[in-house]
Amino acid sequence: MRVRLTGSTPPDGPLTVRQYAAARQDAYRRALINSNVVRNIEHGSLVIAPSSPRRPGADALARIGHAIPVLDPADASAHCFPDGGTWRTEIPSVEGPEALSVVLKESSRLDVPIHRISQGSGIWMLSDSEITEMVEAAGERDIELCLFTGPRGTWDTGASVRTDSHGAGLRARGHDALAGCVEDAVRATQLGVKCLLVADEGVLWALHRARLAGVVPADTTLKVSALIGPVNPASYAVYEQLGADSLNVPSDLTLAHLTEIRRVSAAPMDMYVEAPDDLGGYVRMYEIAELIRRGAPLYLKFGLSKTSGIYPYGAHLRDLTLDTARERVRRGRLALDLLARHGADGGMSPLGSRLPGTLNRFTADPAHNADNAPGDDIEKDS
Repeated sequence: MRVRLTGSTPPDGPLTVRQYAAARQDAYRRALINSNVVRNIEHGSLVIAPSSPRRPGADALARIGHAIPVLDPADASAHCFPDGGTWRTEIPSVEGPEALSVVLKESSRLDVPIHRISQGSGIWMLSDSEITEMVEAAGERDIELCLFTGPRGTWDTGASVRTDSHGAGLRARGHDALAGCVEDAVRATQLGVKCLLVADEGVLWALHRARLAGVVPADTTLKVSALIGPVNPASYAVYEQLGADSLNVPSDLTLAHLTEIRRVSAAPMDMYVEAPDDLGGYVRMYEIAELIRRGAPLYLKFGLSKTSGIYPYGAHLRDLTLDTARERVRRGRLALDLLARHGADGGMSPLGSRLPGTLNRFTADPAHNADNAPGDDIEKDS
């Protein structure tokens, strides 16, 4: 359902971005109440009740006597976000303030709701003023901003990542790379960033412990990159236990794989419904409703295939970065329109939602060995 504001400018002057977003959300709420599709309104949140969706091509195929496979209710996820929603949206590869401005402008023009915006080049590729500008712009729209920690293996001196096997991939090699990721995280959170993207299990565990110790704010969320995304229920559960609040699984996982994961973990899942070419270039638009049914709580991530890479971003890639940022938002509109045509657009989390709910964690003493170096308890010769 798309709701647009109409009417003249209020007499007391033009709306701010925040006022406009609030007015649009209010209009959306009223329209939903009038259409009798609201499931619940509690504590200021709004969740649209999923109706019985129309499956792609089902009506036409039924008319020619083609059998439609029956969905098994047991395959559906039993989980949701803490606000009651089953899906949120994410626009990736937003590499700086200018790209963010393009995304926000295009999302307003096309009426594309955005819960999260993520960046891929890395925190160290942005100045303090650029990060602050992005934090403020995203905050005005109640959008979570997620920046990537680094340095990462692909921009390291290690040779194995350049072999056919790709070695350890983007993982942080050695203490210095780990420390660089933590330094990035501390700097970004001090500037107001609330979500950090990680591509290493050790970095994830270190940042989770830092969160427990108050080194970074307790409400910082940690997102696992698609480049180390888990591919089975056991690995998914391990990432959750290590501190992940959101996990980007590879886009080639089958629907059955998602159901298997949801039987062991409720941690939010991210999935490219259109993946970049270096992640396979998969396009799963017509599966979105079923991806949500099986994978909830799920972030629908609107990537873009058939385009060149833009990491690490710089002014030499400006035109490509802005053009692709704009097109990712359009891809989001196409996906949401498809959901609406099939009556499967219910269940979106309220805009501004970002927290994952209660998750399972390994027991961690954040100060473990902080005061005692290894071997301090060993008696030394006098």
